[in-house]
Amino acid sequence: VVSISSIVDGAVGEVRFRNVPSFVDSLDNLVFVDSLGDVRYDLAFGGAYYAYVDVTELGLPWPPSESSKLIDAGRAIKAAIEKDRLIIHPEEADLGFLYGVIFTGPPLDPSNTYRNVCVFADGEVDRSPTGTGVSGRIAIDAARGVLGAGETIRIESVVGGIFSGVFNDRVHVGEYPAVVPEITGSAYITGRSALWIDPEDHLGQGFLIR
Repeated sequence: VVSISSIVDGAVGEVRFRNVPSFVDSLDNLVFVDSLGDVRYDLAFGGAYYAYVDVTELGLPWPPSESSKLIDAGRAIKAAIEKDRLIIHPEEADLGFLYGVIFTGPPLDPSNTYRNVCVFADGEVDRSPTGTGVSGRIAIDAARGVLGAGETIRIESVVGGIFSGVFNDRVHVGEYPAVVPEITGSAYITGRSALWIDPEDHLGQGFLIR
């Protein structure tokens, strides 16, 4: 559920949403990648599974002046992890797959916590810090003891957008300790659409074929 977080001069300043319980599968995993050698990553779920990689350990460009290198590395790491292990969600079998790789590095603005570059699907790059990715990051920081309930992290995107994240509730997903994150960021109206049903349209109310 999305709700308004702040109003500035009569306009919506930020919005927030409460995400699904997010949890860490495992920390400090190693996978061998032909082009990179051994890569250390954390695996966490925030609505999808991501491998979190510290970009400073790989010597990749940061800020990503050469995005193609990050994309190539993200695709290679994702493929290596998929070959190396099975990912099984404790409650939803259809969510048991690696959606992407999130490179984390120092922010451009030192008042923020991290900068994320999310390489997902088949080499796509998210323009935002990635809501599900930030949720997984919150779970990682909570598991490491560097983020407590009610404390906030702020994460920059590859193009400078910022999401902040916080958790207040601790729950379980299967056997995994989890947190319930709340993500805040900017949102804008980009369009409006309307559907019309002609009373003469015999399929206007839909149909079902089995």
